[in-house]
Amino acid sequence: MRVHFIAIGGSAMHNLAIALHQKGYQITGSDDTIFEPSKSRLERHGLLPAEFGWFPEKITSDLDAIILGMHAKKDNEELLKSQELGLKIYSYPEFLYEQSKNKTRVVIGGSHGKTTITSMILHVLHYHDKEVDYMVGAQLEGFDTMVHLTEENDFIVLEGDEYLSSPIDRRPKFHLYHPNIALVSGIAWDHINVFPTFDMYVDQFRIFMNSIVNGGALVYNQEDAEVKKLAELTENPIRKFEYVTPKYRVEDGETLLDTPEGEMPIEIFGAHNLNNLAGAKWICQHMGIDEDDFYEAIASFKGASKRLEKIAESHKAVAYKDFAHSPSKVRATTKAVKEQYQNRNVVACLELHTYSSLDASFLKEYEGALDAADEAVVFYSPHAVKIKQLKEVSASQIAEAFNRNDLIIYTDPKSFEQYLKQKDLTNSALLLMSSGNYGGLDFNEVKHWIEN
Repeated sequence: MRVHFIAIGGSAMHNLAIALHQKGYQITGSDDTIFEPSKSRLERHGLLPAEFGWFPEKITSDLDAIILGMHAKKDNEELLKSQELGLKIYSYPEFLYEQSKNKTRVVIGGSHGKTTITSMILHVLHYHDKEVDYMVGAQLEGFDTMVHLTEENDFIVLEGDEYLSSPIDRRPKFHLYHPNIALVSGIAWDHINVFPTFDMYVDQFRIFMNSIVNGGALVYNQEDAEVKKLAELTENPIRKFEYVTPKYRVEDGETLLDTPEGEMPIEIFGAHNLNNLAGAKWICQHMGIDEDDFYEAIASFKGASKRLEKIAESHKAVAYKDFAHSPSKVRATTKAVKEQYQNRNVVACLELHTYSSLDASFLKEYEGALDAADEAVVFYSPHAVKIKQLKEVSASQIAEAFNRNDLIIYTDPKSFEQYLKQKDLTNSALLLMSSGNYGGLDFNEVKHWIEN
């Protein structure tokens, strides 16, 4: 089968391209720019385009499928040529569904926690040598790619994103999977450039629950009021399984999970991650992993990339980076670090980087999000605001939104870097939260400052 990727360099797109290449498909692709690690990974598999740009001549009638990424625009030259030739055009979630029609589809949805829960499930299955197909949004220890597709595996585990599928398919990705088993971890307003009201955003999860196949299963977080309400209201003929945060305690910087066999030390920490663990346990049980085997495997789970990922540690300090950017994620992650390091000075640095976080009308949602930190810093780039064509956001608006008198605000990358470099981090826990890189911060430098 010959498949061409328009915008092959995307995080999910390049992983899908590699997975199909490994499955024996003939893969080509284009993009106007490709960053690391996508660039090196595509190159390693012989899939990196010879030059960047869009080339309509690559689109020929003998292609079996076009996979269109969100990075491409509606007027993309290759897309227009594909439409002109009448080729079959898929978004990547649509193509994943085509690849998994005859499998048991397990889809993990939620505004927060879906990457971590998906990662936990895959870690447990991998530990017990249970082979499954999958798509996950973060690199995992022991896994070569973030997408794996076969003909023979019975299950496919999919991270279910609520963002749009492609420039010409405005449906949320997780609406296209039609799960046999689904999980919803939580609902907290996000992607306001697409879902301008909270009700509109919540409605996407109602549709997702109703897309579960007849007789399927819904696992849901009972502690989230919106999720609980939707789960109870759905008339879809499915089985429902609720979960709550399990009992645990923190002692000397170690989290001890309460299990039927007694307390068990685990690598991850924070109430939100323990809640994620409870959801993952239910899903694994639906996939044939019993409770004892789940606990044995989860004890060694260190977390997904950029999800409370420890990047440095020394006798004086520890540093974590986290993908947290929405208010609920920032609040939960900051609280988790303070709970784990109660006797340390927690320095929480948040970059406002996404469309939602840089929208002046949405900023008020961040009130109190950094309150658990001893020191709170917000970085944002006025240049990024202009690029995203949003209304200008001022430092005073940010200060007012977070409602914290001692909030430190930086708009210049060099000044922020200098602040970190000169800061005495003795007996501190540094938390760097961003879906970007603070205007070019080198995390290896941060490691050097902590360890020297």
